[in-house]
Amino acid sequence: MHRFLVVLTLAAASATFPMTAAQAQNADNGKTVFRQVCGICHTVVAGKNMVGPSLFGVVGRKSGSLPDFHYSDAMKAANLTWDEVTLDKYLTNPRGVVPGTLMAYAGLKDDQKRKDVIAYLATAH
Repeated sequence: MHRFLVVLTLAAASATFPMTAAQAQNADNGKTVFRQVCGICHTVVAGKNMVGPSLFGVVGRKSGSLPDFHYSDAMKAANLTWDEVTLDKYLTNPRGVVPGTLMAYAGLKDDQKRKDVIAYLATAH
């Protein structure tokens, strides 16, 4: 009888809290989010810097490495490679990852939107 109650409890819990697979990255959605959130300061046009550096080719690039952009000392010293994992951490909490960064943005807290923006940035090369 005890096993039956355990199985019944687990079945009820899984019906209440269904497991869902993580959504895949969507570069098209990321483009929209980029325009709304990042496009105020950044572009993905090669060689076109705004308040922030161009993010054209950012995936795989070293932090603070564009020769024609004035980075903070903190960003120049960070020695990061902008891969998916590092971008995800940075976009969640820029000042937590690079203390002293000049990027004023507090971070993109929505996991799916962050994944989508990173997927979009990966297409900009």
